[in-house]
Amino acid sequence: MRRSGRHERKTMIANGSSTPAEAARLLPDLDADRLVADLMTARSHLWDQQRVYRDGVVVRQAEEDWRCLAVRSPGGDKTRTDPGGPGGEEFADTEWLDHMPYVREILRSIPGPLFAARFMDLGPDTVGYPHCDSKFAPDWGMARLHIPVVTDEKATLVLDGVTHQWQPGEFWFGDFSRMHQIQNLGTEHRVHLVVDVLVTPELAQLFPADWADYFNGSDVLCNRPTVAETDGEREAARCSFEAPAHLLEVEELGSLTGPQPQAAFSIVDTGTGLAIRSPRDHLYPLVALGGHEYRLVGWSEERTVTTRLDGRQSEVELTYRKGHRSTRLLVPATPTP
Repeated sequence: MRRSGRHERKTMIANGSSTPAEAARLLPDLDADRLVADLMTARSHLWDQQRVYRDGVVVRQAEEDWRCLAVRSPGGDKTRTDPGGPGGEEFADTEWLDHMPYVREILRSIPGPLFAARFMDLGPDTVGYPHCDSKFAPDWGMARLHIPVVTDEKATLVLDGVTHQWQPGEFWFGDFSRMHQIQNLGTEHRVHLVVDVLVTPELAQLFPADWADYFNGSDVLCNRPTVAETDGEREAARCSFEAPAHLLEVEELGSLTGPQPQAAFSIVDTGTGLAIRSPRDHLYPLVALGGHEYRLVGWSEERTVTTRLDGRQSEVELTYRKGHRSTRLLVPATPTP
């Protein structure tokens, strides 16, 4: 098992291969004292357990002493402790951020659309379970950034077989789609500010110079800016179609080819925007990318739908992406009057 030193800047290439390293220390260095001062504005509040939501409902809660305080969340809901995802509202600041000027300054400096931002507190003598956070990596269009605020000398992160001990004032990227495990065998709490951001070309500015080839290569999925749509454009996109049942199950790899279960979906106008209605009658809001193409609110361009309803045959094009690679499927669609 390799070990990352406390203040070592990680390089991009791991083991002499073209595979990106599991982590990189980012620029700039941060003010550890100001981070703690902001954190202390919420220390009298009993933080909530880390939870997993599906269709807006809690389906699992952490059993370990692993608590969160959300400063950005779906809809700005301060009680949400999860990273969010498709099927919810746009991400917004919570009221906790009103009292944290330095954290607000840091978040505004990150060059990319921000999703969840959470203080995550691992209690003393607590060991997390080994797991992967599916698709939270640049090849899926997402990046997860860590800003250590408080730590203990016996608090560690094992990420893809490398042991890390990140320190307050440092700024880190980790590929958490790889296997990882956190533990805190010390007597002090370990608190990190964890920020999820959509990958854009500008985000590469935070990384060491030797990551440039990676971000300029074909393995990174960069997200396009969203565009506004008129009422008429939204109305013209309404339709129903059948597609692989895993279309909205974004944590699953899924495939658009081969025989597989199908399900009925529809694109509807909610009055404030378009959404896909799932077979369970749950709405997954969409944002426009131009050219009648849409991604899911709360997710990257890993998965998009494009409506083609004005031709001889009405169709919806489904696209799954990883880096520059993509799989596409055209399915018949029925426009909604």
